[in-house]
Amino acid sequence: MFCIFVGEICLMTTTLIDDFDYALPEERIAKFPVSPRHSSRLLIYKEGQIESTVYFQLPEYLPSHSMLILNDSKVIEARLIFQKRTGGKVEIFCLEHDAVYGDVSSAMQQKACVYWWCQIGGVKKWKAGPIELEFETAGEKHTLTAEQIQRSDAGFKIRFSWTAPELTFAEILHIVGKIPLPPYLNRETEESDKTNYQTVYAKEEGSVAAPTAGLHLTEELFEQLRSKNILPTTLTLHVGAGTFKPVKTATAEQHDMHAEYLEVKSSLLLKLLENKQQTRIAVGTTSLRSLESIYWMGVKLIENPKLTLKEIELQQWEAYTLVQDVPFPDAIQAVLEQLKYEQSDQFLTKTSLMIKPGYLIRSVDAILTNFHQPRSTLLLLIHAFVGSSWKDIYNYALSNDYRFLSYGDGSLLWLNK
Repeated sequence: MFCIFVGEICLMTTTLIDDFDYALPEERIAKFPVSPRHSSRLLIYKEGQIESTVYFQLPEYLPSHSMLILNDSKVIEARLIFQKRTGGKVEIFCLEHDAVYGDVSSAMQQKACVYWWCQIGGVKKWKAGPIELEFETAGEKHTLTAEQIQRSDAGFKIRFSWTAPELTFAEILHIVGKIPLPPYLNRETEESDKTNYQTVYAKEEGSVAAPTAGLHLTEELFEQLRSKNILPTTLTLHVGAGTFKPVKTATAEQHDMHAEYLEVKSSLLLKLLENKQQTRIAVGTTSLRSLESIYWMGVKLIENPKLTLKEIELQQWEAYTLVQDVPFPDAIQAVLEQLKYEQSDQFLTKTSLMIKPGYLIRSVDAILTNFHQPRSTLLLLIHAFVGSSWKDIYNYALSNDYRFLSYGDGSLLWLNK
């Protein structure tokens, strides 16, 4: 049996990934979204009962004055296709900005030159020296150059430079980059994906994968929600490429979760405290992991008041070692008080939190989420929400022709209490 030990205490028992496998036929993977988005089907699970509707009817299933928490991160055009003079193609996938910039916004605003950690497709074709990509803007031809600076287990450190120094790296990506679609879609990016693979409320650039649970939400649907005084609240978790990373280990405990950047604002914390009696719904697993991470950061501050906001990054298993009985509002208050003490209204941190069977959800009452890949960490999270009923939910969806994964249908799951 596999355990994580603190001293001589075993905190967790084994979670076998084989228990989270199911047969997903290729034809059930949605290659494109339906139109309009809110006509996607919506499975409702509550207290062991399942029913089917569409997203446009969502307001009927939520109490008035509920709090809807959204991830407003925006997908960047992180795929760059370089053509070598010899004819070979080299694809560079921008994963994470270099640490010298502090945050992704600063990295995206760099001009003339920037450093990023990347994955490289066709790296064997790129022996040495710079490679170039020509582009045109404002009627003038320019060149984007990529050079390998360093190689590590995390990938390649690439220096990008360009001959239009007035342009930011964000603008360069808009011109020459491609949206990084999930590999399981098994198709090339199309022009429509620039819109389709973004939520309508996407704002903060930095993700290399969309928080796809929000793809179904349209302005028309938000209008319906507002009519019931269900108002959206946003946070920002920049989704990393690790969201595509399959679990290849035999147990969940052997799997390494990727760290993702989380921006926490005092306005969110205040709303959580002001509306602590209201029903809270996380839109997507990224919103849920963010809220749970903020809770544990508050617990860390309560346990050790000498910590600063720069020191409360959450490691993969750290939550399971902390005090388990701190009320949610108390933890949120602790983070807010630390922000006030440091005279700031927001902070940037990282989280690697893994939510698995046996984890107690503290931050929300329900989650809006898509149907996830077999053998994925996201299925482990769903188990923490609804227990073994996840199998009933997925069997129902498969038997009733639901569409799966990023562009597919979704579900509203109420927490098993």
